[in-house]
Amino acid sequence: MRVGFGYDSHRFAPGRRLVLGGVEIPHEQGLDGWSDADVIAHAVIDALCGAASLGDIGRLFPPGDPRYRDASSMRLLASVAGMVAAAGFDIVNADVTVIAEQPLLKTHIPRMQQELGAAMGIDAALATVKAKTNEGMGFVGRGEGIAACAVVLVETKKG
Repeated sequence: MRVGFGYDSHRFAPGRRLVLGGVEIPHEQGLDGWSDADVIAHAVIDALCGAASLGDIGRLFPPGDPRYRDASSMRLLASVAGMVAAAGFDIVNADVTVIAEQPLLKTHIPRMQQELGAAMGIDAALATVKAKTNEGMGFVGRGEGIAACAVVLVETKKG
């Protein structure tokens, strides 16, 4: 068994959709980034890359590469899940904490878990998402952006 940890953060930007865990969330601003800037998916991607020794999201999907402009981070996650399998591992579970002062995410979490599970080929119950605030501290606390941390467990394929 191997464990990977991932982190991502993006600042808010006007004129962008807010996508978290593959779910578009109504909000006056989205997150700035080369792809759709889904911090949840990006944190999980980096965690999977770490667990399977695949590098990191920036190496696999470089910012500035026109192939990934406004790309769906869930498609990128599904691609990385395929790379994890090709490297000889099964994904056991993923656990994500998203840190945001706003918007409130509680009602969106079940769909996020469904989307994450589908992209990784695991049951949604094994792709947990928790939402926390930063109690008014730092860039997240000031409402300037959103961050996410993820930990994943993979195991060597049997047989």
